[in-house]
Amino acid sequence: MRKVWVKLIEPLLARVSRRLANKLILLFTIIIILVVSSLTYISYSMLQRESVDNSIASTSNNLLLVGRNLESYLSGIEQLSLPQISYDEFNYALLHESEDYSSRMYVEDYLRNLYFSRNDLEAAYLYVIKEQKYYYVTKENYNITVRVSEHPPIDDLPWYKRALKSPYNRSYQSFVEEQPASVNSADYPVNHNKVFMGYHRLIRSIVSREPQAVLSLYLNSSVTDEIMRDIPFSTGEHLMYISPDGEPFKVDDKEFYRESREAGLAKLLTPEQKGRVTWSDKGQKYLVIYDISQKEGWKLVKPIPYTQIYEAATTTRTLSVAIGLLFLIVSVVLVSFTSNRITHPLKNLSLQMQRFSTGSFDAQAAVAGKDEIAYLSRHFNKMVEKTNELINERYKMKIVEKNAVLKALEAEINPHFLYNALQAISTKALKNNNDDIVEMVDNLALTLRYCISGKDVVQAREELRHIERYLALQKARFGNRMQVVYAWDESLMELRIPKLSIQTLVENCIKHALEKVSSTVTITIEARITGTHSVISVLDDGPGISGERLEQVLSSLQMQWEDRVADTAEEDGMESIGLKNLNTRLKLLYGEESGLVIHSTEQGTRMDMRLPRGGVGQHV
Repeated sequence: MRKVWVKLIEPLLARVSRRLANKLILLFTIIIILVVSSLTYISYSMLQRESVDNSIASTSNNLLLVGRNLESYLSGIEQLSLPQISYDEFNYALLHESEDYSSRMYVEDYLRNLYFSRNDLEAAYLYVIKEQKYYYVTKENYNITVRVSEHPPIDDLPWYKRALKSPYNRSYQSFVEEQPASVNSADYPVNHNKVFMGYHRLIRSIVSREPQAVLSLYLNSSVTDEIMRDIPFSTGEHLMYISPDGEPFKVDDKEFYRESREAGLAKLLTPEQKGRVTWSDKGQKYLVIYDISQKEGWKLVKPIPYTQIYEAATTTRTLSVAIGLLFLIVSVVLVSFTSNRITHPLKNLSLQMQRFSTGSFDAQAAVAGKDEIAYLSRHFNKMVEKTNELINERYKMKIVEKNAVLKALEAEINPHFLYNALQAISTKALKNNNDDIVEMVDNLALTLRYCISGKDVVQAREELRHIERYLALQKARFGNRMQVVYAWDESLMELRIPKLSIQTLVENCIKHALEKVSSTVTITIEARITGTHSVISVLDDGPGISGERLEQVLSSLQMQWEDRVADTAEEDGMESIGLKNLNTRLKLLYGEESGLVIHSTEQGTRMDMRLPRGGVGQHV
């Protein structure tokens, strides 16, 4: 069966594959199929979005209404906490309740009437700050009794501190989370299992505004449960009522609240988010809809799992999704099959081109068929053949040219040094008639031998020995005015550097420093390692190079070797020929990452010869 299928398909594929246009037509046909399946998916996504929008609209309106009812409930508690009779009389009773029996009765009657005014009031406490005692209402054997008890100062209780700072002279106390034992022991003996909120009203003196007493009302959740019953609630959903300070007062699942707080959900619930935000926790994605009260900022929060929002839509659209998946599978199969047939020759051609770009000039692309790709492959192979021929010729020419350039650079020895050295020997002989002239002549002979040796690159150790001989000759000219300091990293003694490179830098120090001043000049020769380069530096503390002249020298270092012919005809170009030669030699030997860097101020000049690390013979 398979052989029959192959025999039927191969003639068709052979006809189609003769031209690239036919292949593209087939590819676009597949793309159309993908577009159809994509539209099916898009319609499904739009229906999902509609489900989300409906959930947002209905839940937001519901939370808004319930939030307003809860806000009215809190306003009622606030009104209840205010003295229902003359504030002056109540203030007077607080001030004299300890010595005046009628004032004490006045306070007890006020507290008793307050307790009877609401069904959700579990307990009422009135703490007299000056006396450090409180009045409280309890229900004993169906009799409402007002009792008095002493209590230590409440200054350290969190709710009292918040009330002092509040511009409204009141605070709320939540019982959702367990308080530390130290706080519970200092607070009122309230049954936390029966109350959900404590409301504390700070009563101040009218004259001095100093706190006189605190009225504390502890309420059960009977009224708030009735109000929040209007919020539809399904499995997987959660509901939280949070104060402006971020304290939870009503949560359906304490563990979920703790996890959401640790995950930073509270920070996302801002007015800028317009009452809804998407939030994820432990792989579960939630649509969080919330309402923030306008008066104080209480938050009513309802996280809804997206899986629940999409559940109904998924059930009703199973058929369309199945059809879309069918189209998608068919399209993927066709695209994979066709793409492999089309891109295989291109992939092979691309691989050969990549090899060619990295220097493999034996790259050959396989030629199959008669379409445009085969045409490109044949011409690519011809291009590789022609390139090989040209490279062989150019390579030979380049080697000859490079050797000629290097030899030309080495041959440019400044005769200024030989003249001054001979003059110094003559002067020394005439003045001293001393045997040390022998040493000078020996140094000169060794220096000349080193200069004409056939090496292009030497070890730093050899170059430093040559510099010592060279400076010994220069010492005869300048005497103690020339001081030399070496700071060479021992690990760089085997470094491979161009011959006469350090001498070129030292010569510039002598020319631009020692020859221009009559004072002592210190020349420092040092070598160090950076993250990317081995750096050889020659420094002097002479008068430095003027800014204009330094700019000319730096510009000359950027010239190409071919441009030097015109530059050497100029007087300014002749003065820096040694530095230009050295910079060019570094570029030829070590690449563009090497070169000279020159800095000069009135306090001296610094010349750095930078060699990239990790090259042939270089420090790693």
